[in-house]
Amino acid sequence: MSTFKIREISEIALLAAFIAVSGTFKLPSFIPGSEFQLSAPIAVAICGVFGIKKYLLAGILASAGGLLLGTQTIFNVLIAMLFRIVVALLYAVLGKTKIFYLLSGPVASSAARLALSLFIGKAVYPLLAAALPGMIFTALTSGLFASVLEKTLNMTKRVYERS
Repeated sequence: MSTFKIREISEIALLAAFIAVSGTFKLPSFIPGSEFQLSAPIAVAICGVFGIKKYLLAGILASAGGLLLGTQTIFNVLIAMLFRIVVALLYAVLGKTKIFYLLSGPVASSAARLALSLFIGKAVYPLLAAALPGMIFTALTSGLFASVLEKTLNMTKRVYERS
């Protein structure tokens, strides 16, 4: 196996772990019951920095790990995959732009909440209202997370090229 393939597989595995672990952190909100996961802005940043293929593969691995560990259900995975697909589609359309980082999290969260309302038979507006603080947080921080990931990626590339 080539060094490039080993590096790529390792990178995807680390991204999957990053998504899975960040999904366990819930950030409080000023609206009771509307805490949100740290994984949304990190997922958007990963898509923007590493591209659609690595992002979706890492997301699938993170969800598979959650299923195997019993921390997620099929229902959780379906909602998460819808979020990931919407982010990937927006990346395909908008590219690596500020608009992508601002819009993809809120749009993907809205799509996931709409699907959730269809599954559980509840009104979509309360679900969207509860997600609003998380959407704002994601819109404001995904670009910041992307710049940190970009710097980290560039640093590892320089180290790799030296060796």
